[in-house]
Amino acid sequence: MLGSITSLLQFSFVTLTSIFFLVDPIAAIPTFLAMTIGDDRAHRKRMARRAAWTCLIVLTVFAAAGRLIFRLFGITLPAFKMAGGLILLLIGLEMLQARRSQTKETPSETQEGCEKQDVGIIPMGIPMLAGPGAISTVMVLMGGAPSWLHAAPVFAAIAITAFASYWILAGADSVRRHMGETGIRILTRLMGLLLTAIAVQFILSGLADVGAVKLVT
Repeated sequence: MLGSITSLLQFSFVTLTSIFFLVDPIAAIPTFLAMTIGDDRAHRKRMARRAAWTCLIVLTVFAAAGRLIFRLFGITLPAFKMAGGLILLLIGLEMLQARRSQTKETPSETQEGCEKQDVGIIPMGIPMLAGPGAISTVMVLMGGAPSWLHAAPVFAAIAITAFASYWILAGADSVRRHMGETGIRILTRLMGLLLTAIAVQFILSGLADVGAVKLVT
């Protein structure tokens, strides 16, 4: 019984940190401010709210439909773990250099966002918050959940991350002023280090599922 609770708590922690680090609303602050330059506080809050709702809906839909998508395309969970792990590894390595990964947004998408009046849904909500890395991660986490007891933390983590993203982006000016560019870069590198470790674990887990390696716990 104690082992099951410990396992669930560990899974919940890994789930929350993985999703939050991948959505990474803190690193999105400079881009968000650039896209909403000249806008008043009320407009920025509205864009932050739309971005958070978009992130919540997109990640929840893919988490719920993950197993169906696997069956529809004939994709095995180990294959998706390894593919997802490689995506996370690329994102993590770029975060270690304090850079926003181009899997989240390209310079052309950022430029297009700067020219738009409404950036809440596209590109802020998707792909900047709910990007390929976050989508593949929630699908892998749901696919590997042995029961709905383990699935609940995934949906809870998505909701918590979306809520936190709203407050961080809505107060982007204050967050940036208190943390500074250096603080944001340091935090991004730390999250990148942990995300890289999670990515490697995903890849090893996928290899272990097909018997290619043996994990030592």
